[in-house]
Amino acid sequence: MDTLKIETLATIDHTAQEFLKIIREKYPESRCIIFNAGMGCGKTTFIKALCKALGAMDEVSSPTFSIVNDYLCQDGSHIYHFDLYRLKDLEEAMAAGAEDYIYGQDYCLIEWPEILEPILPDNYICVDIRELSDHSRQMTIH
Repeated sequence: MDTLKIETLATIDHTAQEFLKIIREKYPESRCIIFNAGMGCGKTTFIKALCKALGAMDEVSSPTFSIVNDYLCQDGSHIYHFDLYRLKDLEEAMAAGAEDYIYGQDYCLIEWPEILEPILPDNYICVDIRELSDHSRQMTIH
């Protein structure tokens, strides 16, 4: 388990680089990353910084209404960004093609992942984000 702190928005890109280093060293085969945090804790904001660190060329935005966004990276790979907040059940996620994405070779970043827990790969990475009293964010990676 590793812990990182996002002090401010000005340091988020640095934290995303640190995060990427950790997951590449400790979880080199893992491509599915789930983000657990309450509303407004910064999941999408961190994912934007992470996509930038991964080389995304596309504008990163919240997929709340589209369910999944596909970002092309400089190396030709893709990043799939899910926001499952509006989904009611696993069947809806399956209809959106979730299983194909989470078992693929590209990074799959998932906000509000609870609905997918029964089908997540064994080697997924879990990131818990919580807001601290000083308004910074603490991320725990496991």
